[in-house]
Parts: sequence; structure tokens; C-alpha cells
Amino acid sequence: MTAVAPLAPGRVAAEAAGRLGDLAAAALWADAGDAAQVVRRLAAPPPDRRWTALVTPGLDGVVFASVGRDGGGHLDLVAVDPAAQGRGLGRALVGAAEEWLRAEGATEARFAGNPPCYGWPGIDVRYTPAACLAESRGYERYRVAWNMTADLVTGWHPASWDQDADLERLAEAGVAVAAAAPEERAAVSAFVREQWNDRWAWEAEQATGCHYAVRDAEILGFAAWGSRPNWFGPMGTAEAARGLGVGRVLLRRCLAEQAAAGLRRVEIGWVGPLRFYSRAVAARAERVFWLYRRPLD
Repeated sequence: MTAVAPLAPGRVAAEAAGRLGDLAAAALWADAGDAAQVVRRLAAPPPDRRWTALVTPGLDGVVFASVGRDGGGHLDLVAVDPAAQGRGLGRALVGAAEEWLRAEGATEARFAGNPPCYGWPGIDVRYTPAACLAESRGYERYRVAWNMTADLVTGWHPASWDQDADLERLAEAGVAVAAAAPEERAAVSAFVREQWNDRWAWEAEQATGCHYAVRDAEILGFAAWGSRPNWFGPMGTAEAARGLGVGRVLLRRCLAEQAAAGLRRVEIGWVGPLRFYSRAVAARAERVFWLYRRPLD
């Protein structure tokens, strides 16, 4: 039986972050280069998040688990060193995570992202060992999630965008857009919390870049980027402003900022409206995730 033990949160953020980032890189595919940052973010979630990091001896395997707001259990990231695979470490890690979740009162375990801090929305369909592990432990697939990619070199490019025309059109409707200064983040976050949820509000406040639309001192929409350097989101427009083209302008402003930061491709996480992103920035659906769950009897 493989020994699995909890890793102190402070250690995750310090000495173990690099090593766990190396492991996570094997499980994150397109954003493997940001794996160390993903690990640090998993270890610094909103203050009310109940979570744990469990590791095998020698740090050759890790699982991050957490409890969602609905009481469901989440396996936010599972990774095993390729050199150590085939020895049952993944099963031991998932089993230990399930025991921890039961002790926390969860009645279901899910391979599904627990926003706003997670390694993946589900299991990347290309990560075959993880899908096999989930199914071997009795998990069932219950949903599919997509990420889209906006190619800022061969696809839509900020240099081709006539921003002035869009800004003039919005101005005629009494709408202005701006980058959220640090002292404005709290107001944007409060708007997001009121219109959507605490998870998006936390992401808007923590984001590298955040833009918003306003009319008569009332915020109408927002868009953020930088939960991972090459990721865009979340974004939302209040019902009163839908149909004005606010979302497209905010999205493009964020992508222009990411392009200025040197990014050539931007990943749009856990997408809802495929058609909107396809038309606005020529994004394409590229990453597919299976979401799994099983009851914790």
C-alpha cells in the first residue's frame, strides 16, 4: 500500500512548488509551461475554500482536492511522475483524496474544476492515463467542457482591429470602456459578485488585466485575463447592456493586452458561447475535457 500524506500549504507555496509544477506539467498539456503557477494558485484559493494537497514519498505524485460550495468533492489536479507510473500511485492518491473528502462531509467526488482554482475543468481527453484511472475507480462521465484557442498571429490580430470605430459606436449609446485601475478593482468585483457569483468576483480581483464598461456611472460589463498567463476569462455583460457589442470590445481589449505582453496564443477557458468567440476573435474549439463523478458511499 503506497503511503500518501498531506503537504503543508506553506510548503506547497515554497520549496515544493517547483517540483509539483514539474509533475503538473505532465497533466496540463497545452499550458504545461505555467504548471508551477497553477500549483501556486491551487495552494492560494479564496479564504473560505476547504482543500488539501496529498503527496507520495519523494514527491513523485500529487493530488489536490477541495470541497465545493455545494458540498461536492473535487479532484482539482492529479499528477504522477512519468518515471513512477504503473506502480499504483495514481490510485493511491485518488483513494486518499476520496477519504479526505468523506471526512469533510462530501457525498460525491468529481474530476471537475472547482472554480476559481483548479488544474483543469475536467480530464483532458488526451490525458488517457487519467481517464483510465477515473473509470477504473467507478467514475462516470456526465458532462463535456471545451476550451477555445485564439491565435493572435495567424488568426485574429489586435493590429487589424479598428478600436476607435467600436468605441465611437459605444459612445453613441452612452457607454465607455476602460482598464480597471487597482483602486477600481473592488467596484468591478462587487458588480461581478452581484451579477454572477463570488468565484468570478475573486478572479476579477486577482486577474492580471481587467477591463470594464460603464454608463452613467453604472458598470455594465467586465472581462479579465491572467488566471494563467495565456488564459482569458471570466467575462460577462449585464442584461441591460446585451446587444450593444460590449462583450466583443472588452474581449478584444484583453486579447490586445495579452498580445502586447508577448502572447501568441490565448486560451479561453470553460467556454459557453462558442459562436461568440469564433466570430469575435476567430477562436476555435481545441481542448476537450470529460467531467467525471462518483458517489462517496
